Amino acid sequence: MYQPLPRGLFIDESSIHGCGLYTNVKLKRVHELGISHIQVGVDLYRTPLGGFINHSDTPNCDKVRSLKTTKIADAEAPTLHTKGPKYIVWNLSTLRDIEAGEELTVKYTFYKI
Repeated sequence: MYQPLPRGLFIDESSIHGCGLYTNVKLKRVHELGISHIQVGVDLYRTPLGGFINHSDTPNCDKVRSLKTTKIADAEAPTLHTKGPKYIVWNLSTLRDIEAGEELTVKYTFYKI
């Protein structure tokens, strides 16, 4: 069954802005949470994980670019380009230990807030 968020994460009201991404389990430093953004050419797409994380100047998470650029197979993305465009994956990783109940935050770098 599809789960838009990794186990232990949930969305709730945020004191920062609107809704935010929270954990109900303790997370260790450098824990990879999953894919937050996918860049196809110049277009950037947020996953549910990346869609609710709020900005902080002192974040507890960071977006980490995948080390390899991959091509999307034609069968996987027939409407994008027939030659299979390159895409870049960004993963969300913790910068420090995070306690259960804390809001996860990241410093926005794709655009200015």
